[in-house]
Amino acid sequence: MKQLVLDFPTQLQEAVIIGQSYRFQTPKKEFSNVLLTGLGGSGIGGSIVQNYVADKMKIPFLVNKDYFLPSFVNENSLVIVSSYSGNTEETLAAMKQALKAKATIVCVTSGGKVAEIAKKNNLDCILLPAGMPPRSCLGYSMVQVLYVLAQFGLIRKDFEKSIQAAIRLLQSEQKDIQKQAKAVAKKLAGKTPIIYAATDFESVAVRFRQQINENGKMLCWHHVIPEMNHNELVGWRDKDASRVAVFLRNEDDYKRTQLRMEINQKVIKKYSGIIEIWSKGKSFFEKVFYVVHLTDWVSVYLADLHGVDATEVKVIDELKNALAQA
Repeated sequence: MKQLVLDFPTQLQEAVIIGQSYRFQTPKKEFSNVLLTGLGGSGIGGSIVQNYVADKMKIPFLVNKDYFLPSFVNENSLVIVSSYSGNTEETLAAMKQALKAKATIVCVTSGGKVAEIAKKNNLDCILLPAGMPPRSCLGYSMVQVLYVLAQFGLIRKDFEKSIQAAIRLLQSEQKDIQKQAKAVAKKLAGKTPIIYAATDFESVAVRFRQQINENGKMLCWHHVIPEMNHNELVGWRDKDASRVAVFLRNEDDYKRTQLRMEINQKVIKKYSGIIEIWSKGKSFFEKVFYVVHLTDWVSVYLADLHGVDATEVKVIDELKNALAQA
């Protein structure tokens, strides 16, 4: 897993090449909405894109993480089916519904049943390198979603420059990123991390939580500001050394949100430890990939500190086997 994390900048570069090289067969048309369906490591890229396009797309972009599609999906919808393995049970169910609804479908996968169904129905299917844990392929899957949106004229391709800048940033900051990650992991070891971020950075907080879950084999939770100021903040009233609040921050977070974060920290410091992780870079993707890369490192260092294998997910395998027999 450490090698996979280390290779993230290279993966981003390869993902751009895949996206630039793919030739779409689906005719261009106008859509009333876009929905990405995918879970876990295959779905988190969609969540990041959702944050990215919030102020760029004039039609809704939503992420579905269930067996069922919303009833609004129809022949005027673009459905992006994201399943790295190509065999995700929930995603396959949603894909079949998208076919029945006569939506335009584009698949992002490494193979499996998704690729088979795509071939049978003459659907566009962007194939990714196979053989890795889905959570380690965020760069591959997320970048393809951007190229799908650009293909249909929903966003501009200026994201390419941002991704290239992010790659350079990660390469130049690699040693410092790992140093920071080790320090954060030491503070989180044996604790329950509670992750906070601005609303438009929630996807990064979710990614961090998922990586702590899967790589670090730990429970944690996350919330966003300002929403948590209307509920969760009230829960901070008992000292508990087993909890640590982690704030993911950007210098350009909305000023009122930044003020809330400062006040929140003053409240929470009475009851728990505090860690701040600041992004670097100018563009959305520089900031996102910097924090994603740093927190991915945190998750694998936590695995080391807890003496567990970051790669194995036996309990998920057990769940899938039990479902297959049901």
